[in-house]
Amino acid sequence: MYPAPFEYHRAGSVDEALALLTQYADDGKLIAGGHSLLPVMKLRFAQPSHLIDIRRVAELAGIREEGGVLRIGATTPHAAVAASALIHDRATILAEAAGRIGDAQVRNMGTIGGSLAHADPAADLPAVTLALGAELRVVGRGGERTIPIDQFFTGMFSSALAPDELLVEVRVPVAPARTGGAYEKYADQASGYAIVGVAAVVTLGGNGAVERARVALTGLTPRATRLEGVEQALMGKAPTGEQIQAAAQRAAEGLELRDLTGGGAAYKNNIAVVYTRRAVTRAVERARSA
Repeated sequence: MYPAPFEYHRAGSVDEALALLTQYADDGKLIAGGHSLLPVMKLRFAQPSHLIDIRRVAELAGIREEGGVLRIGATTPHAAVAASALIHDRATILAEAAGRIGDAQVRNMGTIGGSLAHADPAADLPAVTLALGAELRVVGRGGERTIPIDQFFTGMFSSALAPDELLVEVRVPVAPARTGGAYEKYADQASGYAIVGVAAVVTLGGNGAVERARVALTGLTPRATRLEGVEQALMGKAPTGEQIQAAAQRAAEGLELRDLTGGGAAYKNNIAVVYTRRAVTRAVERARSA
């Protein structure tokens, strides 16, 4: 499997990357780690004539905390996210999920921004960033804007990024006290992609009831999506095993399930419920000990 011929360009700065992206808007693609784009190029599902490499743009990498927000450069590799003590401390679910992506080569080459921009319906980080309530900073020739993660994923392999825009930073708010998060997935053994993955972030109030819940699913649907029925069923309730199970029963409520994942509707509904229950249960346990 060989990709169609293309020209390679290495950008030295964000401005240079944007200039190249504008110049080759009709048939240019950004590349950082390449583990999302190159496989589809080899299958010739994508045939860009120009590849614009942004991996060596120094300002696009790195992890820091500023003003109660984790700021993660778009070209930061998954392995760096997984190994970051800061992310482990402030957003454990993100570090754990990054550590379960693909294999060692994918984790060391693939990037957080590339995963989100590619918007693969079976990727891990879209669901995790949805559960965390992240924001994405993007820049284009027309200026800079911030996109709430709830508005970013628009469909299968599609997002709110304009053709001339570059994702530069992922911003994750530091969670309040008594917050816990967990990501549970049933992975395809060959690829590591999620057949189903559920991310849950839960905040408990002083009385032990759920004060805030964000639960998101990947794998079964055309795009990562919030499980609002589950969230509503948890809010204001004591998160007992019975209550979590009752909330998880709403996991597949109103979802458009993909045909590509195998198994019938009953099977997909069941694994959505099972992995939602597991993710919420672990998130609650962590919130209680936070």
